[in-house]
Amino acid sequence: MANKVLVADDEIHIIHVVAIKLRNNGYEVIAANNGAEAYDLACRENPDVVVTDYQMPLMTGLELVTKMRTDERTRDIPVILLTARSFAVSQEQQESLGIASCLSKPFSPKELLKTIQDILHQRQLAAKC
Repeated sequence: MANKVLVADDEIHIIHVVAIKLRNNGYEVIAANNGAEAYDLACRENPDVVVTDYQMPLMTGLELVTKMRTDERTRDIPVILLTARSFAVSQEQQESLGIASCLSKPFSPKELLKTIQDILHQRQLAAKC
């Protein structure tokens, strides 16, 4: 069964580029164009990883992660946060919210794929312990 990745971004071209890269590498992709929709999908679809933009309408990426961490259904889902360089997230924020990784826009789809693979690999290793 393919790993499921939820991609949340209000820029449709970013969703398309990421979705193509992930689908070409065997991932199932579900997409949301705002934080509120992403939260609903995360609760309903139980993705293996969430990739979210920092700056989105209705609910920012940080607000999404914060809400996910307070919900038993989504608490442990790894999150990769995509940020514009002007929206830096401190190491302290990353750790307190359990953000697995932050990538600055513009990012390489290849780099994002590698980050997702690394996160899923680490989770598999942890599950075996």
